Amino acid sequence: MALELERDENSPARLMALIGAPVLALLMGVFLDLVPGRPETTYTAAVALWMALWWMTGVVPLAVTALLPLVLFPALGVMSAKSVPGYYVNDIIFLFLGGFLVALAMQHWNLHRRIALRLLLFFGGKPSRVLLGFMTPTFFLSMWISNTATTMMMVPIALSVIIRLEEQGEPLVTRRFSLGLLLAIAYSASIGGTATLIGTPPNASLVAIVENTFPEAPDISFAAWFAFGLPLSLVLFVTLWVVIRWRFLGKARDAVSIDMDTIRSQYQSMGRVTFEQAVVFVVFVSMALLWLTRKGIDIDTFAVPGWSALFPYPAYLRDGTVAISMALLLFALPSRTVPGGRILNWEIARGVPWDIILLFGGGFALAGGFAESGLAIWAGEQLSGLGAFSPVVLVAGMCLAVSFLTELTSNAATTEMLLPIIAALGVAIKIHPLFL
Repeated sequence: MALELERDENSPARLMALIGAPVLALLMGVFLDLVPGRPETTYTAAVALWMALWWMTGVVPLAVTALLPLVLFPALGVMSAKSVPGYYVNDIIFLFLGGFLVALAMQHWNLHRRIALRLLLFFGGKPSRVLLGFMTPTFFLSMWISNTATTMMMVPIALSVIIRLEEQGEPLVTRRFSLGLLLAIAYSASIGGTATLIGTPPNASLVAIVENTFPEAPDISFAAWFAFGLPLSLVLFVTLWVVIRWRFLGKARDAVSIDMDTIRSQYQSMGRVTFEQAVVFVVFVSMALLWLTRKGIDIDTFAVPGWSALFPYPAYLRDGTVAISMALLLFALPSRTVPGGRILNWEIARGVPWDIILLFGGGFALAGGFAESGLAIWAGEQLSGLGAFSPVVLVAGMCLAVSFLTELTSNAATTEMLLPIIAALGVAIKIHPLFL
């Protein structure tokens, strides 16, 4: 979340941040000369300062700040008006757009709720198993749809269980269990978002900024991210369950008896699986499998080609191609519930978080400005002294700093601001940038 100054749009604090950011950027551009003979380096730093201050304070919507490079970079001679928009429309943007559309279809036809309730019934009624039963669907669904949407769906289900417990259980024990359950849902959504490339916006920001900064580097595909992110997220998931169980269940393991009738009645009220739910599920699973198998598996002498090898130009096919093709399929397939309608239509598609799409573009353009203007090289040189520290110390320091910074600022905006600098640091101190 962004740092909240005050809700009043015209409060002195908000006006100070609104006016102060461009004034500081102007002063920086006029009075500093970071690289003699290359004024565009200083101008890019000034734009980055302006965007960082607006992103951190939230005085205007994040997406509005993300549009600044479209105006300022051509005006200041950093990049042409032809090249800047290209950062707002690329493969990563369409990967997320297609993923958002399939996720919206899941939400519209209540497939996500059916999956969640079914998993809850599977785990049973003991407190520790109920905890795991809520965590598992939250974790799984947030790998594919918005963490916020997943949490907002799971919390009302959890509240119905909590209300039933309050009617029949010991108040103090019920309160502790309830608090642990709600925290487990929130953290499970965040952890699940790290497992896949589309799980949360900072993941896609990393991939696109790496591609823009190091165009010759191998691309980070959905499968490559999944191979790294899933094991890590599973370790965090198990750790969370153990900690919440130890910290909040305590006596609840014996004192709380959870009646699963509430969950069962909610599931039964959904009726039989609808045609639309079945189709969206098949498309969703197909999309995931196509992402995972697009590129082949090559381990020493063992090689399995990916499906992209069936096409004459396999390198032209990307994960965004898969996402958009699956979304187009849902736009084409008819609905049986709504005669004459489609499973996915533009009314549903209007729910796409376009602000996130624009935020991506602004961050990618900023990273492009870092590379084009030479600011990335300059920043790397200034930070080269950090090479004296152990790589483990550097990573620990960055993790700590970013963890505290994102208590006050948007995760995605923080990622967009810092990654170009970290990439330059990796080059300057000769450490693989992905490690940092």
